[in-house]
Amino acid sequence: MKDITKYQGIIPAFYACYDKDGQVSAPAVRALAKYLLDKGVKGLYVGGSSGECIYQSVAERKQTLESVMEVVRGKLTVIAHVACNNTADSRELAAHAESLGVDAIAAIPPIYFHLPPSAIAKYWNDISDAAPNTDFIIYNIPQLAGVALTTPLLQEMLKNPRVVGVKNSSMPVQDIQMWRDEGAVVFNGPDEQLLSGLAAGAAGGPMPPCRSCTWRSSSASNPASWRRAGRFRTSAAASSTRCAPPRATCTRSSRRLSASRAVRTWAACAHPC
Repeated sequence: MKDITKYQGIIPAFYACYDKDGQVSAPAVRALAKYLLDKGVKGLYVGGSSGECIYQSVAERKQTLESVMEVVRGKLTVIAHVACNNTADSRELAAHAESLGVDAIAAIPPIYFHLPPSAIAKYWNDISDAAPNTDFIIYNIPQLAGVALTTPLLQEMLKNPRVVGVKNSSMPVQDIQMWRDEGAVVFNGPDEQLLSGLAAGAAGGPMPPCRSCTWRSSSASNPASWRRAGRFRTSAAASSTRCAPPRATCTRSSRRLSASRAVRTWAACAHPC
């Protein structure tokens, strides 16, 4: 029986951090990692949606994870999201994450094409095989991936002994109970659903980093503490812009996505709320 206590608590989704030229900033990554470590979170979920994984290269994602691990290795639980738009890159990131000593890797299903469950299971298992000594977590976020986790697919994946749980970012809270009933550890994804997710049996979950910092991670799995968390509730629109106001230490930068489109982000996101 695996020890799941390392997954019980607040594990914020780690934000992408760039310099003024739009390049991944190792100093900013380390600063944010230290900030969250000092605030007492249970762990970090690195390279997911908030980490802009879809827009970053394999090299940039490796650089980010390496910078995080420099600060928190052995001190926090680290879950590294490694999925890419192809299996080979995903396996490369999985092997890299295992070499750094992360606690678990995670992956969304293949996006764009709606593949059958057998193909999704093969994709996930191929990624897991590249990190044979590391736990695997399914990332269920159907509103963005275009594919929803189902009970039969989860049952198939749980045949892989490395699969320990699901990060559930689907909106129906009942999904959490469904995945738990199959024996999976479940992380509540949407921060605005954290309390209801815990009530449904989630082990914990991400919240916007600065907001989560005000509620000690050890309280996340304790029902008696849920009422105290109410005073820290924030809207679904909470984001890095809420915890990194435009001051001298936090400057905007453009992250180029194409010749005609850029996304504005914060070059440094470790400023206190």
